[in-house]
Amino acid sequence: APTYRKKYAEFLKTDFPHVPFTKKDELFLKLSELGKRLAGLHLLKSNELDTPIAKFHGSGDNSVEKIKYEKDSVFINPTQYFDSISESVWNYHIGGYKVCAKWLKDRKGRKFSVEEIKTYCRIVTALSKTMEIQKEIDKIYPKIEKKTLRH
Repeated sequence: APTYRKKYAEFLKTDFPHVPFTKKDELFLKLSELGKRLAGLHLLKSNELDTPIAKFHGSGDNSVEKIKYEKDSVFINPTQYFDSISESVWNYHIGGYKVCAKWLKDRKGRKFSVEEIKTYCRIVTALSKTMEIQKEIDKIYPKIEKKTLRH
């Protein structure tokens, strides 16, 4: 939950997150379901990724040259790009890295295979859906803190 990450930001810099256990079955089950969805998304195994939001366009040899984000598109070279990538997805951070940019930068100087293009589209979709789920978790997180057994 973004609320949890913000509240415990200093603590999270030096230790692992602690999972609050709620006394309420319904909250636990709801969080469990959201956590299961997140795990499937992050492992790129979720059926929710079967229809990616991003698409790959342009002609060329799929070389990752200069990466540039512009108006919901990410260019990997002057003629080829991924579209439908919102600024919030492009700027999404995990562990101090922008996920979308880091994945591309790690492949700079290479030519994408069809599978790598599909994987990137799935990553973008996973991040977008992660942000949606985080909003759901944030809505119920205050109830969890109030009804916690321990941290």
